[in-house]
Amino acid sequence: MRLTNKQMKPTVRIKRIKGKEYWYEDTPYYDPETKQIRHTSRYLGKNIDGKPVKVRTELAHGSITSVPTTAYTHGPYLPLQAIIRELHLDEYLSSLANERETKAILALSMNRVVRPMAMHLIGSWYDETSLSLTTPDLPLSSQQVSELLADLGSSGVPDAFMTALLRDIGTDSTLIYDITSLSSYSRLLPLLEYGYNRDGLDLPQINFSLIVDVQRAIPVMYELYPGSIVDVVTLKNTVHRLQAHGIRNATLVLDRGFFSQGNLDELLREEVSFVIPASLTLKQVKELLTEVQRDLDSPQYLQVFQEDPIFVKPLTLMVHDHPVAGFCYYDLKREQTERNLFYIRLHDLKENLESRQIPRWRRPEEVFRERAGAMANYFSWHVDDNRFRIEIRKNAVSQRVNRMGKQIILTQSALDWQECLMVYRERDAVEKAFRMMKQDLQVLPLNAKKETTMKGFLFVTFIGLILRMQLVKRMKETGLLKDYTVDGLLLELAKIKKIKLANGETIVTELSKKQRTILEKMGLCA
Repeated sequence: MRLTNKQMKPTVRIKRIKGKEYWYEDTPYYDPETKQIRHTSRYLGKNIDGKPVKVRTELAHGSITSVPTTAYTHGPYLPLQAIIRELHLDEYLSSLANERETKAILALSMNRVVRPMAMHLIGSWYDETSLSLTTPDLPLSSQQVSELLADLGSSGVPDAFMTALLRDIGTDSTLIYDITSLSSYSRLLPLLEYGYNRDGLDLPQINFSLIVDVQRAIPVMYELYPGSIVDVVTLKNTVHRLQAHGIRNATLVLDRGFFSQGNLDELLREEVSFVIPASLTLKQVKELLTEVQRDLDSPQYLQVFQEDPIFVKPLTLMVHDHPVAGFCYYDLKREQTERNLFYIRLHDLKENLESRQIPRWRRPEEVFRERAGAMANYFSWHVDDNRFRIEIRKNAVSQRVNRMGKQIILTQSALDWQECLMVYRERDAVEKAFRMMKQDLQVLPLNAKKETTMKGFLFVTFIGLILRMQLVKRMKETGLLKDYTVDGLLLELAKIKKIKLANGETIVTELSKKQRTILEKMGLCA
């Protein structure tokens, strides 16, 4: 006799998955299309003392069950809170502000690391985190955050905080990074000036430099400068400020935009330690590169940097009869990457130039320069049927390709070739970390209506950068950086939730193997 669906009764069974037991209800049913018996499964819960339990909390008197009401993101804040305690950041702030303001500042800083967003959304973000369970009523509405940032920016809190940090961690050697320019629509602020804009925007800006403790690899101070810095005189004042704090060993780590005859003269005259990549704008640099690259790929210059082969040749650049030491680096891996990007760009731009008509009312020379931009020197052209016909200039391309993967870095310091390259590349990593924490539609470009609000926001971002860079250091020390980026690790930890039950208790969701490994390596408990 064939069973009907009504005659088929469900059965309950236990499945073992990855060493753990779970209850499932199995219900058979007849499929008229295949004329076979099929089954459906319904999850009942984890096997606890022979019973299916979906939510479990550990109490002193045993296990009880209760209905969950709310889930809060918990995991990403565990390492950040540990870093705050380790560096005593909460203690520094609590000596300068009241408890609620201290916790609000730290919450804003953690947001910059975990999930940067517009300040008017901070309140909603905070309510979904486990941070809100311990301090549920922080002043994080849009108006309250604006007021808090303005109060911070007009107070002595940032300077007092940095002074205490410098004193207590015993900073001895520092690197000074000219990090980034911050653009703003608030054109009337006194700090804002027009100049070279790294964001490519026609907006005024301020510059932000960061002072990093060499031993701890964390920021300990920052400076604001109006407009775009075009010489090193302003940065030199930062060196003097550090000397006032008793720090004698400070090295300027500059980008290529600072490389000029005048800046080199100033640095050498003042005997300021520096690391700077050489630009081909100076004739003597072009001649030096031509000379050193003749045998740059000789085996005698072969080194290994971060598990990749690299050729390193010591050199000396004469600046007004003053020798400046440096190194020429030839990175094979970087050369291939640069070649690929250059050729793709060359091909795409050629197609773009030939595919579009030239407006009849415009001069072709102007249109070509406008569309080709910085790549104009790699093309020759003529006009046919109101369109460009493009030829690639082989000699110009060859000269560019021959320089790829090669870089000259000059230094007036005791750094060897490896330290010199590491310090300069670390600058890129620091700037990238800072940019990640300021990149959202409501923050970049900054739309602060008060200079004090902008200063307050930068202080919050500074603390966030301390947290992020210290997290990177701990990931390096524990080997986690081999398996995760910072964002990847935080995303994995974001799966750890705190669950609030109807009876008022809170529990932490079960940890996966990956999450348990991360917490164990970092010495953390959920």
